[in-house]
Amino acid sequence: MRIVRFDHRGRVAHGVLDGDTVDVLAGRPHDPLRSTGQRVPLDEVRLLAPVTPGLLVGMARNTGPADRALPPRSFLKPPGSVIGPRDPIPVPAGIGRVDAEAELAVVIGRTARGLTGADALRVVLGYTVANDVTARDLQQCDPLWTQAKGYDGFTPVGPWIDTRFDADAADVVLLVGDEQVRGNTADLGRGVAEILVHLTSFLTLHPGDVVLTGAPGTFASITPGDLVTASVEGLGTLSNPAEELA
Repeated sequence: MRIVRFDHRGRVAHGVLDGDTVDVLAGRPHDPLRSTGQRVPLDEVRLLAPVTPGLLVGMARNTGPADRALPPRSFLKPPGSVIGPRDPIPVPAGIGRVDAEAELAVVIGRTARGLTGADALRVVLGYTVANDVTARDLQQCDPLWTQAKGYDGFTPVGPWIDTRFDADAADVVLLVGDEQVRGNTADLGRGVAEILVHLTSFLTLHPGDVVLTGAPGTFASITPGDLVTASVEGLGTLSNPAEELA
């Protein structure tokens, strides 16, 4: 099942994709699913970020197998950095190098604290594609990465939440102009279950929260004018133009 959040003639709602139509839902995607009975054509809606998280968490030291030798590290991104498909990524003038990082993202479906490996995946509502945009030069002088990763528009997410996706070994691709870099979720230092066990050892995850799992080598520099496309095999494709922010 693929759940979208969309704007249709000024009305924002969630829905389930059904071919070329959207079955409009009465509530949020992590509520019990209940159709309103209304259907709207997919080509008449504007897809938004499929979720508006209260908490947005990223994983550092999770880009490859060598990271397993290091303690897990996580960081927070402002929920206000989330944008949706086709929304512009603002690149502030004079900021230096800015990288896009294509990643698999996890959407939480139920409240979770103190998870174990055996029950971690039970709290997952589904998966989506994310782009963890990072001001690389700022990151070098910002030990908390707050500004480097926290600009408005620095976390494109979408195009939908897939509730049946298999996250174990999916290709992740980042395309910037003619430059393409590829990785695979199997190459991450820690998989989804391990990540959730780590995070819930010290914080509570709530329905609608989003966890970025890390870029398996899928990063590249972006500049204004670039079309930045992140995709996860079998899950979806997320495209955003980079635009200069004066």
